Amino acid sequence: MSDRVLSSARVVIDGEPRPATLVIESGVITAVEEGRRGEDLGDLVVMPGLVDSHVHVNEPGRTEWEGFTTATRAAAAGGVTTIVDMPLNSVPATTTVAALEEKRGAAAGKVHVDVAFWGGIVPGNGGELEGLRSHGVCGFKAFLVDSGVPEFPAVTLEELEVAARVIGPDGVVVVHAELPLAAEAAVAPEGAGYAAYLASRPDEDEVRAVGAVIDVARRTGTPMHIVHLSAAGALPLLADARASGIRVSAETCPHYLAFCDDDASAGGTEFKCAPPIRGDHNREALWAGLASGVIDMVVSDHSPAPPDVKDPAGGDFASAWGGIASLELALAVTWSGALARGFSLGTLPRWLCAGPARLCGLTDRGTIVPGARADLVVWEPEAEFTVDPGRMEQRHRVTPYAGRRLRGIVRQTILGGEVVYDDGIVGPCLGRLVARP
Repeated sequence: MSDRVLSSARVVIDGEPRPATLVIESGVITAVEEGRRGEDLGDLVVMPGLVDSHVHVNEPGRTEWEGFTTATRAAAAGGVTTIVDMPLNSVPATTTVAALEEKRGAAAGKVHVDVAFWGGIVPGNGGELEGLRSHGVCGFKAFLVDSGVPEFPAVTLEELEVAARVIGPDGVVVVHAELPLAAEAAVAPEGAGYAAYLASRPDEDEVRAVGAVIDVARRTGTPMHIVHLSAAGALPLLADARASGIRVSAETCPHYLAFCDDDASAGGTEFKCAPPIRGDHNREALWAGLASGVIDMVVSDHSPAPPDVKDPAGGDFASAWGGIASLELALAVTWSGALARGFSLGTLPRWLCAGPARLCGLTDRGTIVPGARADLVVWEPEAEFTVDPGRMEQRHRVTPYAGRRLRGIVRQTILGGEVVYDDGIVGPCLGRLVARP
């Protein structure tokens, strides 16, 4: 790792862009100085590298959907310096120590950014949870509704609570929170368009599930985290729970902040995700949740699939894979929406860097302070570009953002002081496989 000195007129420190110099030694920020010296980046913004705690890489087993090489290339191109891989969509799913080691083996030597891993909670794997934690997973993922793949079945609330007690107050459980009154209620009818798909997964299912997860957190004391919150109706429950000291947090995703149901209805299955994209009023309420701090972070839920899986029947939302690939666009999408609503640059590190790092226990990154890893993104927030799927680094170039005009172009991504992306060119595989301390 090379030592270097970087400076810019806009280094985001403590939520404020300011002139500063960063001294980097052996991949770590050793000093943050006032004034400017060394390699001067002009007025480009220097920010902590993004930590994306919700990424489906799918390797091994479904590498044709996405793999570690292409996923981490996309991450580097988007200013993301750490991804945390979800335990499902790969085969085997990361629900045993043996499966975790197989996944580590699949990733070794071919990652452009750092990669950490979640473990999974499924019926019958309670005996694996301690082993997975001792092998460094960041926490444990559970579904309260069908995950979409047979290797990762949903758990009941009773099973979730048993697992939470095993994991305890020093761990974290992240939950896909939808809880339909009947299992078949979350299934759209064959040939469904977007309206029918949306009706099959109403707000109430999410709100009901969030309330149930809060109850588990209250009874067990185990931190619980709601992934990809889509229904703003759950925000008062989360706010009240946190005010009473219950350890619960939440994330949302760029697609819930950028789109509404009208966009999805006018488009195609590239907009399908679960939970679904909801109405315009709901979207604005999610932005308000970020502003108030009830929503802690924005992460991609990068969940790609081949075109014949994403749209196997020509616009049928019932049979299409539910997932949106946006790993390399998360910064630009979030910033474009934030700028339009009057948020400052200083809000972004809290949502995109520090929040996810804290959730995953990766305390050596996500902020610019002495002692933190020199994981940085250098970008130009005023610059605009049109999303061209053909230029994206993800394996399959299916995206609802195609043709969309966004602000914020990444110029460099720096990992441990080394440049891994430079103005359109992805560099070498310098990423590491990291564990929660």
